[in-house]
Formats: sequence, structure tokens, C-alpha cells
Amino acid sequence: MVVGELVRAELRRVDWASLECGCGESAEHVPLLIEAIITAETPQDMVGYTLDGHVEESTILFECAPPAVGVIMAALAGDLSILARDVLLQTLWFVAAGSSDYGPSPRGESLGEGCRHHVQDGFWSLVQIGLTGTAEDAETVADICESFGLGGDKAVFYTAELRDRVHAKTKRGRRV
Repeated sequence: MVVGELVRAELRRVDWASLECGCGESAEHVPLLIEAIITAETPQDMVGYTLDGHVEESTILFECAPPAVGVIMAALAGDLSILARDVLLQTLWFVAAGSSDYGPSPRGESLGEGCRHHVQDGFWSLVQIGLTGTAEDAETVADICESFGLGGDKAVFYTAELRDRVHAKTKRGRRV
């Protein structure tokens, strides 16, 4: 797969060098990690390229998490391999379940709120993945929506739809 223009624009929008990464360095290497995940054709291509320990670690968020979530949402809105989609959805789920030792982001919100804001902006892309992807995708997207506490009737409705889809797919004895 190739890195789409929306992802490239979102990567350029952020001053990664000014953000702290979970590895203790500046986050200027995070775009390379994201691009490697998006372009990987096999799991072996991803060896050494992970967002774990950079964006989040064991659900602890780091300063670069909100802009990384913005890039992940941009990537999920485009064409991705199943492998890349799965890795990015899992990262998003860990971030959704995360907390932070950092203070407010430059926008004055907590890191978790900054991440939630980006996910809310891409809500429809996530729902589309959940409704058209595998049962695992539907379950992960429902978990993300619940963990971020996306509000309103539409989020409640679509989370229930996703849970029903998971139940229907697994009830038949297969996970599609």
C-alpha cells in the first residue's frame, strides 16, 4: 500500500520534533513508524516498526498521542491493507483505553480528550470499518467508541449496531 495524500498532509501539519515520544526522545520519528505500518505488506515488514512505546504503552498516553490519533484517523479513512488497518485499530483501541501522566495539551485539553476529539472527527470512517469489516473490526470499533465515551444518540445507536453485528457473526460459529 502507499501512504495517501491525506495522511501525508496530516503528518506535515504537526511539528513532531516539538512533541515528546514515549521512548523519551522527540516524536520526530513517529511519522516514519506510521508510514512503515501503512506500507507494510507482511507482518515481517513491520518488525521494529510499532507505535507501542511511542504513542502509548500499556494504555499510558504520551504527548504525541493526539496528533498520532489524527494521522491514524486520516489513514483509516483511506485504502489500507487488512494488516495495517488491524494494527492501527488496535493502537486506537489502546489509546482509547489510555490515561495520561501529562498535563493539558497545547489546546488546553487532556491528552485523552485530544485523542477523543480526533476520533469524534473520524466517527463515520470508524463506523464504516466496523459495519463492513470483520467481526473483530466491529468489536474493536465498538470498544473504541465506548472507551472514548463518544456521546449522543448516533454513537449509542451505532455502537449497538456494531455489537449486534459481532453477535450475529459469532453466533453462526464463524468470525468474518
